[in-house]
Amino acid sequence: MQEWVWEAKGRAGEVRKGIMEASSEAAVNDRLKQQNLTPTKVKKKPKEINISFGSPVTEAELVIFIRQFATMIDAGLPLVQCLDILSQQGENKAFNRILKDIKNNVEQGATFSDSLAKHPKIFDDLFVNLVRAGEIGGILDTILQRLAVYIEKRVKLKRQVRGALVYPLATLAIAIGVVVVLLTWVIPAFQAMFADFGGEDSLPGPTQLVINLSEGFLNNWYIFFALFLGAVFGIPWTYRQPWGREFWDRALLQVPLIGPVMRKIAVARFTRTLGTLLASGVAILDALDIVGKASGNVIIEKGIKMTSDRIREGKSMAEPLMETKVFPAMVVQMIGVGEQTGALDQMLNKIADFYEEEVDVAVAALTSLLEPIMMVVIGGIVGFMLIAMYMPIFDIAGRIKAE
Repeated sequence: MQEWVWEAKGRAGEVRKGIMEASSEAAVNDRLKQQNLTPTKVKKKPKEINISFGSPVTEAELVIFIRQFATMIDAGLPLVQCLDILSQQGENKAFNRILKDIKNNVEQGATFSDSLAKHPKIFDDLFVNLVRAGEIGGILDTILQRLAVYIEKRVKLKRQVRGALVYPLATLAIAIGVVVVLLTWVIPAFQAMFADFGGEDSLPGPTQLVINLSEGFLNNWYIFFALFLGAVFGIPWTYRQPWGREFWDRALLQVPLIGPVMRKIAVARFTRTLGTLLASGVAILDALDIVGKASGNVIIEKGIKMTSDRIREGKSMAEPLMETKVFPAMVVQMIGVGEQTGALDQMLNKIADFYEEEVDVAVAALTSLLEPIMMVVIGGIVGFMLIAMYMPIFDIAGRIKAE
């Protein structure tokens, strides 16, 4: 369907304007005539240029959409009417266009889940499969409410990940900036002063070391700049490669202090996602495939895939999960109990609740621990450089006093 911009005259000669969805210009003219309007101008609406890097819809907007949609479905409104209402009232124009496209697909006979699947940047495999389970089971409103809760918890986990990583990275950037300023402006000023006093040939070892670092940086700044750009652009590039992503994901899980927090976040995400899928009626093998893709870590994804393969061979979930050495023994044992009692989805959600609280505590402890460590490191570097620069001054002052 194409959008058309039209102008027409009414019975009294008044000019009316509007936008209409139709398959052709003739269809627009016919519909206007049925409304007792005389078409004067009909043309295609120009396409808007939309440059997007990733999803044009935020997770907060997605949660609002899901909750409103679930409320309308629960109230008995038809699916197409719900989509029509929501596509007109949202402030995000890109999202409104997507909802209109979904509505048109549903009107043409496609299922709601298949229509969502055509927009994977917004509605991922987990979203689509949960909606499909809700359609099949006739509990779409319940599934949507469950989805909203899940996405809210996922947003909270993402914020915690940022909280664990942003502070040390920001502090490291500040430390690099301070060192660059010292090597570029402060150290050369001291070096010129030492030359004026005639003591440049007999400088203490630490002072000479810092001056050599400063000269090396100033004379070869382009090499350091190239290394900096290589790190800024090279690391993201390697992460996009299969071998690079596996290397960085494995390294991140093994980094002291940060690794245990990342592992807890991974456990919370795995159990929450799998529990939500199983509670919604998704088959366990399909659920594991979806969870693996949504894990955000290649090492964990491989472990989940291995678990899925073992289940296909007839084994339980707990045993292969233990073999991955990614999930703590307590988590695996609780999953085993959930399998035996037939309440795996409930057990997974209980584990997720526990580990989400653990993540809160771990992130707070990590931040409070990293703060003094980073301050000591930065203070040590800056202090060493300043003391090295003042050592010749103390030596000169001692010689003057002795004279």
